[in-house]
Amino acid sequence: MSDAAADFRPALERMGLVAPGAAFTLTPLDGGVSSDIFVARIGERRVCVKRALPTLKVAAHWEAPTERNRWEVEWMRVAAEVVPDAVPAILGEDRETGCFAMQWLDPADHPVWKSQLRDGAIDPMVARAVGQRLARIHGATANRPDLAARFATDHIFFPIRLEPYLAATAQVHPDLADRLQTLIGVTGSTRRALVHGDVSPKNILVGPRGPVFLDAECAWYGDPAFDLAFCLNHLLLKCVWRPRWWARYLDSFAALSGTYFERVDWEPRAPLEARVAHLLPGLFLARVDGKSPVEYITTEVDRDRVRRVARRLLRDPVDRLTDVRELWRAEVAHPRSADA
Repeated sequence: MSDAAADFRPALERMGLVAPGAAFTLTPLDGGVSSDIFVARIGERRVCVKRALPTLKVAAHWEAPTERNRWEVEWMRVAAEVVPDAVPAILGEDRETGCFAMQWLDPADHPVWKSQLRDGAIDPMVARAVGQRLARIHGATANRPDLAARFATDHIFFPIRLEPYLAATAQVHPDLADRLQTLIGVTGSTRRALVHGDVSPKNILVGPRGPVFLDAECAWYGDPAFDLAFCLNHLLLKCVWRPRWWARYLDSFAALSGTYFERVDWEPRAPLEARVAHLLPGLFLARVDGKSPVEYITTEVDRDRVRRVARRLLRDPVDRLTDVRELWRAEVAHPRSADA
């Protein structure tokens, strides 16, 4: 038996997934920086098992509470009540070790959205479905004091999201520190709906019954603007990664945000859209100068293009996403029409 299998055996037995003494194997999955993730083969059955790490696997020193897996499970349970097909089924939880098990979804029929975007399979219908499901979850959980009390996880969201993204970036750009601290204050004090916290294409599977959300370790009752901005940010950054498809990424940006706002009924559109538009440049900058830079923007030329637009929008904020999109198109996407 491998060291990992021996390590996970007590949790899997307590969850009732492995009988005492029964054989099973674990195969690691790639891509995660915050957790150990494996596919467990238990007889003919396959399940996905996950355990949070106390220190994330990134270049900067970044610690986070391991109890966050508890809230990931809780987020998935709530989301399943709203859109059952939007999350994998939870099969078991072992809070003693910070481990849980969920349904294994085969990549053959549940490809990762990030991989599709990378390879040119850029379908605005997928973006629309992501926006629709995200809005449904936000809408169903909005203005719910019971969920606000259940997901009072500032002690997780701040160290794993606001500090490494916005506060760390303020240290690199001290002239923008006041603006970035304002974003932290507004985001951190807004309590509207249940937030996933990591709505990124790498955490979304494109399934036959619609998009499936993974990795809700940052679950928090707070500002839904964060989820929307976090996902839209990735669609814009893909223009830098694969510039030949910049127009299609921007079409997906418009499709996702437009579909989302068609379903917003828990607060007026204008202030929510303004919060998203204000957050986006902070997140642009964070993904080149924060603690978790995207791995695919690799040259200083490209990083400087992102910085230029981010700094401009942080100094002179706009309230509409169409304005963010158009500035990005003019300054970052449009000048390069083919891969270098």
